[in-house]
Amino acid sequence: MAVKKVVRMGHPVLRELATPLSKEEILSPETKNLVQDMLDTMEVEEGIGIAAPQIGVSKQIALVGVPADSERYPETEETPLYVVINPTIKVIDETPQGFWEGCLSVPGLRGYVERPKKVQVDFLNLSGEKESLVLEGFSATVFQHELDHLFGKLYVDHIKDSKELMYTEEFMEFHAPEEYEDEE
Repeated sequence: MAVKKVVRMGHPVLRELATPLSKEEILSPETKNLVQDMLDTMEVEEGIGIAAPQIGVSKQIALVGVPADSERYPETEETPLYVVINPTIKVIDETPQGFWEGCLSVPGLRGYVERPKKVQVDFLNLSGEKESLVLEGFSATVFQHELDHLFGKLYVDHIKDSKELMYTEEFMEFHAPEEYEDEE
């Protein structure tokens, strides 16, 4: 369909509680088109996830998928593409795990965020059918990050120490773990 402009931190839609979709809305051509626009935008921006609010649409839809050949996240394993609608998230293991996160809506920055290690995500897929995933490790973090967008939160809200928020270039030069060094 079309690549959309990604709205940035400061745009009010990123701080709204996104609207859930009815079964009829999920099955509508408009939603299929929206999902395709999100996918096109995510691919052009080289993201591993995107939420509808990030393209200015306050609906509870997010996409998450890590390709096998991800240059930005070489240490991760492949995750199939999921279309996540009207999600709920339940923490299974509260043990914190930390990753340096970035965001299409907060371009040029990285921040160290600790999130629960293991979660369960219940949601509807693009056919309106219920699905449930138990996620841990990096996948759990990616889902938590994307689903935050549906509830008016950004990763920067979770940073405990402002010294752990920096420009991507400085992150790469001074703080990046070895697995990121090939990105330069």
